[in-house]
Amino acid sequence: KDLHLPVAVPEVPPSPRHEFPADWSMKTRLLFMSSQPFTWAEHLKAQEEARGFAQHCRATETNLPQSIQEPKLSTELRCAFQQSLIYWLHPSVPWLQLFPRIGADRRIAGKASPWSQDEALQQVLMSDWSVSFTSLYHLLKAKLCPYFYVCTYQFTVLFRAAGLAGSDVITVVISPTTRGLREAMRNEGIEFSLPLVEEGRTRKQKNSEVNSETEVANSLEVDNSGEDGEEPDPSDDEHESFSWLEEMGVQDKVKKPDTISIKLRKEKHEVQVDHRPESLALVKGTNTFTLLNFLINCKSLVATAGPQAGLPPTLLSPVAFRGGTMQTLKARSINAKARVRLAYEEIFSLEIVGPVMPHALHSLTMLLKSAQRGAFSAVLYTHEPTAVFNTYLGDTSPALNKETVYKDLPACGLHPKTLDQLTQCPTLGKSSIRFLEMKDYGYTWKS
Repeated sequence: KDLHLPVAVPEVPPSPRHEFPADWSMKTRLLFMSSQPFTWAEHLKAQEEARGFAQHCRATETNLPQSIQEPKLSTELRCAFQQSLIYWLHPSVPWLQLFPRIGADRRIAGKASPWSQDEALQQVLMSDWSVSFTSLYHLLKAKLCPYFYVCTYQFTVLFRAAGLAGSDVITVVISPTTRGLREAMRNEGIEFSLPLVEEGRTRKQKNSEVNSETEVANSLEVDNSGEDGEEPDPSDDEHESFSWLEEMGVQDKVKKPDTISIKLRKEKHEVQVDHRPESLALVKGTNTFTLLNFLINCKSLVATAGPQAGLPPTLLSPVAFRGGTMQTLKARSINAKARVRLAYEEIFSLEIVGPVMPHALHSLTMLLKSAQRGAFSAVLYTHEPTAVFNTYLGDTSPALNKETVYKDLPACGLHPKTLDQLTQCPTLGKSSIRFLEMKDYGYTWKS
């Protein structure tokens, strides 16, 4: 078996479930399909749109019946639909698409960017951005914002409030990272872990332990050097392998690897994960505040050349924050005919385009469950660099004091059912949900 492969996750649950797992990856597009029309999502009246905005700002909880007989006539459904499409963004540059940022150079190239050559303007933009970023962190700490994303041109950062993803403290995941970024974080005193690298090491150790047991059974001579199960430090190996030369007094006459060579050997494994999903870094608790200050002052956060030069990272949030601009996901319904056996059947579809965050996916499925009478399917287009955000964080306390941790979370602006889904431990690993289907009010999915 290839030990570098991720742990196998069943693609489809054995039987339909009432809920699908939280998917922390960002989606660029959703395509819902159903045998029932989506006419209820078309041409919202000005009053319905306004009510949707107000419901969002006031975090109004909408609970629809299990099935709506005439969805097009349901004002409550149409207002809730508008409410579920809203998200908050900073900075707001109407002529630029600010998500995704990774690999966006070709899309942004040729568009006006007055800040690219103006240092004073860049400083004003970054100062404004720092205020918005700090505002989001304080909202998160107070559990008035459940989570938010920081999208740079090289990596994406996901901040989650205490109580979400099965953790009793604030968690931050960064992906992809490089050795340079990780070194800079260490120099700032930020404690972090690489969950996927550590998971791989644990698996490797377990396999080596099994091999050792086999060797013990077949041999009387046992090497006890690896009993502690820890990966030896390359520098220790070098010291041990040359200690016998010192005993003989000839250590100065034999050429030994220099410190730089030893350091390069030590760093080889760390460099191998750069830019890969395995480079995911996890920061927890009080270290997240140090990380906030580090990111505000991090030079590599903003491109110095190319189409994104001088443009601050994109901040995306489910709730309002200082300097944030209200935006809506784009929605349109399409009717098409699909060949089924020998005949053509009409298939109705609803397309949602934009930065679809985890709460929006869940909110939309709750609406569709009622409007489409418990039967629809969806193709989910993932922003690939964020799929790894579904990694299990490990060492979550099974005996969390739920009353304390979850006490203030209901004020974060999400529907209670959506919040309940996002508090569960991540289960999708390095993958994300690609296909979701509901039949008779039960979910199945493929990752």
